[in-house]
Amino acid sequence: MPLPNTITSDKLSRLIGTPRCPPLIDVRDNDDFDANPHLVPSSLRRPARGTESWSAEFRGLPAIIICRDGLTASHGIAARLRSDGIAAEVLDGGIEAWRSAGLPVVSLANLPITRDAVGRTVWVTRARPKIDRIACPWLIRRFIDPQAVFLFVPPSEVTSVAERFDATPFDIENVYWSHRGDNCTFDTMVEEFGLGTEPLLQLATLVRAADTARLDLAPEAAGLLAASLGLSRMYADDLEQLDAGFVLYDAFYRWCRDATDETHNWPTNKGRA
Repeated sequence: MPLPNTITSDKLSRLIGTPRCPPLIDVRDNDDFDANPHLVPSSLRRPARGTESWSAEFRGLPAIIICRDGLTASHGIAARLRSDGIAAEVLDGGIEAWRSAGLPVVSLANLPITRDAVGRTVWVTRARPKIDRIACPWLIRRFIDPQAVFLFVPPSEVTSVAERFDATPFDIENVYWSHRGDNCTFDTMVEEFGLGTEPLLQLATLVRAADTARLDLAPEAAGLLAASLGLSRMYADDLEQLDAGFVLYDAFYRWCRDATDETHNWPTNKGRA
């Protein structure tokens, strides 16, 4: 039976990837992290000592604290955060229990090394996004770095902006995070980040089908393409379009995860004569 103020791996796995997921804070020390250099998806690393140096950014929010085994450091830190007004819980069994349950982890080796002054990853791509350039930021924010920054610039400027701001370029030719063969950039990120769960693989098929004009790969791809093109006409500002596109991908992800077997018939009830 879980201890008070804890959350199980199974319950947490249902939150990750959704807008309702609270901040996940990995507080393992360097020795524990070096022994297992992986993160629960969407986790942020923060030092176990000196919580006052970072707790303010989470004040007023719920949070889930992750250590090696759910006992080493997390309960004390969660209690300290609760005293600061942060509704902190602990991942029961820590990252060891998470991995034992067969749930996905993100390898530190595949995360961008450079970050901005406040620890956010920065990504840059071509302006006027349609499909891949909305889907990839959604994946990054929901599963990799909830605080990630995205820059949309003219195609000719992507490389120079990446150098100027230590940003990671994506979805352009001749970079690591891009199309590979018949796969699109979203496929690449799902694979390289180790996020090959059944729902995300199904979503990747939809993105690939819509992004590469192979609508026969999935019957829903035509709808994703139509909605994506519609959003691009509705918003002149790329970041506003990105925010709107997140709602679209949140919905498709939940469909892939929870609702692919559900059908809708009309009318459901006929009035009596």
